[in-house]
Amino acid sequence: MTDATPAAAPAPGAVNPGKTTGIIGLVLAFLLPLVGFIVSLVGRSQSKKVGLKNGPATAGIVLGLLFTVIIIAAIAIPIALVANQCATLGPGPHQSSDGITTITCG
Repeated sequence: MTDATPAAAPAPGAVNPGKTTGIIGLVLAFLLPLVGFIVSLVGRSQSKKVGLKNGPATAGIVLGLLFTVIIIAAIAIPIALVANQCATLGPGPHQSSDGITTITCG
């Protein structure tokens, strides 16, 4: 008769304290990119302290930063274009070439 020893139960996985924060940061990266970026940084930092990786937090950092840059560019480029037109046209109201838009320069 052979003695069969039961297989040892697998060790429980390490708890990742930043996993939930990373997931929240990833979701926020789509809704409020700057906030998602910051929350993802916090989640990644929490995971790093215990020596674990955090994929959702890393994705939230990348997407939050990317979307923030896109939003800033979408705001800054039109402002720069209008400022450039005002430098060329001079002060006062000016009708655009479409005949609908009026640009008033300072």
